[in-house]
Amino acid sequence: MYYNFDIDKKLIDLADECETELKDLFLTYDELCLKNSAKVLKAFQEEKVASSDFAEVNGYGAYDAGRDKIEAIYAKIFGAEDALVRPQIMSGTHALSLTFFSLLKHGETLLSITGMPYDSLQTVIGISGNSRNSLKANGIKYEQIDLVNNDFDYDKIIKRVKKGKVKLIEIQRSRGYSHRKSLSIAKIEKVCREIRRVNKDVIIMVDNCYGDLVEEKEPTQVGADIIVGSLMKNLGGGIAKSGGYMVGKKQLIEDIAEHFSAPGTGKALGANFNENITYFKGLFFAPRAVCSSLKTMTFASLILEKLGFDVDPKFNEPRTDIIQTINLSNEENMIKFHIGVQKGSPIDSFVTPVAAPMAGYPHDEIMASGTFTQGSTIELSCDGPMVKPYTAYMQGGLTYEYGKLGILLALNEILKNKK
Repeated sequence: MYYNFDIDKKLIDLADECETELKDLFLTYDELCLKNSAKVLKAFQEEKVASSDFAEVNGYGAYDAGRDKIEAIYAKIFGAEDALVRPQIMSGTHALSLTFFSLLKHGETLLSITGMPYDSLQTVIGISGNSRNSLKANGIKYEQIDLVNNDFDYDKIIKRVKKGKVKLIEIQRSRGYSHRKSLSIAKIEKVCREIRRVNKDVIIMVDNCYGDLVEEKEPTQVGADIIVGSLMKNLGGGIAKSGGYMVGKKQLIEDIAEHFSAPGTGKALGANFNENITYFKGLFFAPRAVCSSLKTMTFASLILEKLGFDVDPKFNEPRTDIIQTINLSNEENMIKFHIGVQKGSPIDSFVTPVAAPMAGYPHDEIMASGTFTQGSTIELSCDGPMVKPYTAYMQGGLTYEYGKLGILLALNEILKNKK
């Protein structure tokens, strides 16, 4: 079947070698998938999901039992008090922006303890760009404390929190476009515990994008007050067409819901139209989709390392998100790799990716994303800024088999041009 795609025989043999080496590690991902599947199934049953919950509700969206059950299920899975899960939230950046503007007021301070946030969030905060509607333009102060050796700078964090006047602490679990490692649940638990020793009231918020269901616990189960994410990533399972979520303490969710809709209405309004079934089904499939993504990225890490590329994380390192980075060294490799990923896609496989400006990002970006849902990153996709060291940020893989083919086609594209 590989020859249907004219893949180099040496590459096929190397893939077989990698899979043999990864056999035991793949079993651990299957075990994680079973645990998370049991958690999801139990929540569905406890909330008594019925076929009537799939009915379309339009207009104001009042009395949507299906929507309410979806949010109750999210809260149960994440060990939290409440949740807001809505199709009107367009992206992870939108979900984070909504959270910040809901929980922060003029004169209050947002503190990032994971250094510089990823590019599109910088314009929301007002670090870059000149938007008249950024947090800074609305009088909200911003400070940051950088990571040290891929861990929190506990001394600086505690010293700053003790000074007071910090309303919200933001933790970005995934690496974004930085070259640091993503943060494990164990590290998040430790920093939450240290913060709570000196301040019981500051809001601890975790940007959970790309990290949902990758470990056995979630940030809300180890001390975070609220977590935020996108349904076009892990929890949509490749089925949800759009949407975002916030899960956490009830009062915080109520504050966000009132900003999302209107004071006094909060969660009571907001039609999900005909999306309830895609949200239920996407969440139901999410543990397996995440498992497939972990296998795909681990396979990619090992085979790329064997071919001489610098990768992070290494194949045998613990993973806390579904992202794999590859330093491709030069512009030609960067372009060819994205062309190959696009050729391995089910949608728009005939399209050739080119670098171009993208709103919210300071450099030209190249992206391979032949996905059923535009921008979905639980589906195999790849992107990166066209600057040295030409790092590709790859994620997703709805099934391992499709993911493996996509990786092989990407590598084949690079190797065939080096003959």
